[in-house]
Amino acid sequence: MSSGTHAASAAEPVGAEYVDGYLPDDDVLAAARARAADLGCAPLASGAGATLRFLAATLGARAVVEVGTGVGVSGLHLLRGMAPDGVLTSIDLEPEYQRAARKTFLEAGIPPSRTRLIVGRALDVLPRLTPGGYDLVFVDAARLEFPNYYEQGVSLLRRGGIIAFHNVLAGGRVADPSRRDPETLALREVARAMREDERLVPALLPVGGGLLVAAVG
Repeated sequence: MSSGTHAASAAEPVGAEYVDGYLPDDDVLAAARARAADLGCAPLASGAGATLRFLAATLGARAVVEVGTGVGVSGLHLLRGMAPDGVLTSIDLEPEYQRAARKTFLEAGIPPSRTRLIVGRALDVLPRLTPGGYDLVFVDAARLEFPNYYEQGVSLLRRGGIIAFHNVLAGGRVADPSRRDPETLALREVARAMREDERLVPALLPVGGGLLVAAVG
């Protein structure tokens, strides 16, 4: 029995590597990841990126909001899954990150008309967007603010739209009841709120450190 447990534990990192390597990065994404390393910005894993692209494609998404532009890794995955005329609205506090993201999108051949990059605080920007006007909202920013992003993000979605939060497991901290730091508590709060929200159909996917998703029913 114990040997089986050890075998499963040993297999977990290998499985994660296999998931991330299933659809490997192309040259544009590899270059973007190099820019992220230079800027000290952590992009999402390839498996999580592939999941975002899948979700956008499944929705036929034409209007997507992203909180946390980074260097454009997640945005490029979203754009590649969206409809050819789809527009990505991406919000970030860091102008330098958005400059790097523009370079990523340019190298990928994405027309500038398909992206709207907004420098600012997401909690100030989101209320100015059109309620019910978006197919997908993706959040990969300050985790302390996840509960607030949840409230505002759901209001932006059309019926059948999807909201997604990246890295909600926080390296296993969320599952550890002894961890009571503010960030971990905020992640537990958004997970509970989405699970209990009768408007939503939620799921927690084991990719990219935990991708919490929910569709508006």
